[in-house]
Amino acid sequence: MSMIKVTNLTFAYDGSYDNIFEDVSFQIDTDWKLGLTGRNGRGKTTFLNLLRGKYEYSGNISAHVSFEYFPFHVEHKEYNTLDVVADVDPDFQHWQLMRELSLLKVSEDVLYRPFETLSNGEQTKVLLAALFLKENRFLLIDEPTNHLDLHARKLVSDYLKAKRGFILVSHDRAFLDNCVDHIVSINKSDIEIQKGNFSDWWENKRRQDNYELAENDKLRKDIKRLNDAAKRTSNWSHEVEKTKNGTRNSGSKVDKGYVGHKAAKMMKRSKSIEHRQQSAIEDRSMLLKNIESSESLKISQLAYPKNQLVELDRVSIQYDGKTVCSDVSFTVEQGERIALAGPNGSGKSSILKLICGENIPYSGTFRKGSQLKISYVSQDTSHLQGDLSNYARSHEIDESLFKAILRKLDFSRVQFEKDMASFSGGQKKKVLIAKSLCENVHLHIWDEPLNFIDVISRMQIEELLLAHSPTILFVEHDSEFCKNIATKIVKL
Repeated sequence: MSMIKVTNLTFAYDGSYDNIFEDVSFQIDTDWKLGLTGRNGRGKTTFLNLLRGKYEYSGNISAHVSFEYFPFHVEHKEYNTLDVVADVDPDFQHWQLMRELSLLKVSEDVLYRPFETLSNGEQTKVLLAALFLKENRFLLIDEPTNHLDLHARKLVSDYLKAKRGFILVSHDRAFLDNCVDHIVSINKSDIEIQKGNFSDWWENKRRQDNYELAENDKLRKDIKRLNDAAKRTSNWSHEVEKTKNGTRNSGSKVDKGYVGHKAAKMMKRSKSIEHRQQSAIEDRSMLLKNIESSESLKISQLAYPKNQLVELDRVSIQYDGKTVCSDVSFTVEQGERIALAGPNGSGKSSILKLICGENIPYSGTFRKGSQLKISYVSQDTSHLQGDLSNYARSHEIDESLFKAILRKLDFSRVQFEKDMASFSGGQKKKVLIAKSLCENVHLHIWDEPLNFIDVISRMQIEELLLAHSPTILFVEHDSEFCKNIATKIVKL
């Protein structure tokens, strides 16, 4: 056991006037299993790179361990998988590799296949196995759940649960709850560490936020009351001052000693009010620094003249002689929120593309409503480039509404001036979702919309779908999201 100590860490990228981190201090135990959470663009991957010494910073990071980062960059994907593992760890022991692969339910034969022929899930599990071959390292695991289906996520989560000595970046609540014992949260104004899993942290955060909001409201009222009292005292003092050199209404001479004593008491009272007022203002300034804005989103779908929008009856899809899926039967009716479930490679994306109108070869019966308008969110974000204004115009959506939705999803105004190519993976996904929410359609089809998207934004999207009950067909491997949202699950 040793400690990683971060002291007065401050960092900003070259050319940026805004610090990502400012005067941050904390320490962590290298035996802990830490989940790293924070909104998109808040600096999670940047923090991991600072630990690795990738950037210059002010402050100090001291550690008596070496760091190892996941995912590894695989330069030669055409190599056999065993050779890829050897590139990651030249000193690995074969029996140790087999032990790790067995825990991850990966068969030995994948080692003798080109790495590029493995599924995304198999590649992730092989590289995780290689990661845990490295001894005396503190592991930095960055979003391993992307491209893992529900079954694989549970398997990898159970695998990590039996390990220790890592920081894990993930936005999957169930995944984190199962395998971490501490949470590192990158907040708006600081970084904090709490013992427990994600649900423990979230409950504590909600309590703290509610306390601060109530306390802020109380102090706001106190400040207003003290302001009113200060005005009254000022008025009284002014009236006393007017009588100091004059006479009473009765015509008798003014007692200047009495008036002076009264003025002194008023001055003392005024100073007391001023002190209490300043104290309340200072107390209030300490609140709400880490309150996350999570304003509600809206979606407005067009009404379709018929209840049934889509029907598939014993539909099968084949590519190059290989059956992707067979005998798929389900209907999409207005108001349904349908989760299309199944392991990777079972044809979920192909079914979505077929419904969206792509030229997908199929057999069986497929019916789609006449003039049905569909909004599609794809898995791929690599095409996003240029500025948001041009993107809105090219897709004929309301630019003001589009940017207002992005603001609610925690985009800062400075992001609006940047090239989308520079956005984080989560920010790119938010662009696609915001565009979809702006489109006037009868049906929304979303293919893994939550990849890379932070937890708070996921909860906002959940609230949107529950509040407005749009018709939506989606593929998503976040088990909490599916459990909360789906009115029907179609398993392939």
